Amino acid sequence: MGLYHTISSSFFAEILSGEKILQRPSVMNSDVYFHHVFVLFKDKAGILMKQNKNGFTLMEMLIVIAIIAVLIAVAIPVFASQLEKAREATDLANVRSAYAQVSTEALLGDSEATVTVDLKQKQADWQSVDPVNIGGIVHSKSQGDTKNWKGVAAPNGTCVVSYKEDYGIILNWSGKADPSTPEYPFNTKVTDFFPLLYETEFWQDMKNNTNFEFDSRCPDSKYVPAITTEINKLNKSLLQQPNCTWAYLGDGRDRREAYRYLFWTSLDTNKVGAGKEIPVIIQTGDGKYYVSETTTGKRNGKDYVTVSKSLITQSQYKEILKKGEKFSSLEEAYDAYLKALGNSKYDSVRQSQS
Repeated sequence: MGLYHTISSSFFAEILSGEKILQRPSVMNSDVYFHHVFVLFKDKAGILMKQNKNGFTLMEMLIVIAIIAVLIAVAIPVFASQLEKAREATDLANVRSAYAQVSTEALLGDSEATVTVDLKQKQADWQSVDPVNIGGIVHSKSQGDTKNWKGVAAPNGTCVVSYKEDYGIILNWSGKADPSTPEYPFNTKVTDFFPLLYETEFWQDMKNNTNFEFDSRCPDSKYVPAITTEINKLNKSLLQQPNCTWAYLGDGRDRREAYRYLFWTSLDTNKVGAGKEIPVIIQTGDGKYYVSETTTGKRNGKDYVTVSKSLITQSQYKEILKKGEKFSSLEEAYDAYLKALGNSKYDSVRQSQS
């Protein structure tokens, strides 16, 4: 037993140093030798594992989790946007293919041919492109219905491609958007557009003016640039929509807010021309919204076209409000405006924008 102890102590001390792992003393039988090698290596491994067991602290884990959360928060909207863009690209490719098919069949004499395309997109209207060009039919969101474009692309919708001899190819879009999440091309939190007018330096000079007019299409106005500066301080407001025309009109005297008006249309009135009827959204100085109709006009032989013909008396303003419809919010007014703009009576003014 003493010899065994002496041999094992000295020999396995050398094993721990890595010098005699493969050498076995002749005085020790194989079973005893391998048993001690196993035990000593097991003990040595345990020591090494304890020495190298450096885990994460709670703070380190929280930091890692926070970083992962931030990355996910950033990635998900980007991924969703790209996914919707891919869906829209697929829809456009399919509709263009249907356009080519119907066009070919019409040329071959089948004017009754139609193709229905099931849409893949998950959001109403187009998010990735505006205007949309399909076979030469160019359409922007602000146009509404035209002779060749009917309706709005929407989730779970379709596009029926057909042909009419008088108009050519017609794209008829339909679908059912989620009413709980309507989308507007402007910031719906910006709804009162008179405070910006009152912020201009010239407004104090209007206190004795019984009928002012500031039309955005007037090229040499000294007032419009000041108003535009204030508008540009807003965040994606209705007045900042591309090609729109706006005009502030009415009574500048104190306590006459109800007799001041903002007229707005998505149309470029210079392209529409004078003497044309157009739909407009009207906001009064006391916060009411209307959708009505005006007739475009000109001022003193100037080249620009105004959003309305000359209005002088308050009864003329009230007449415009009376023939329109009142709404409780800007969103409701905008929805009604788009519906009005889609009326066939405005086909020519819509087409003037292309």
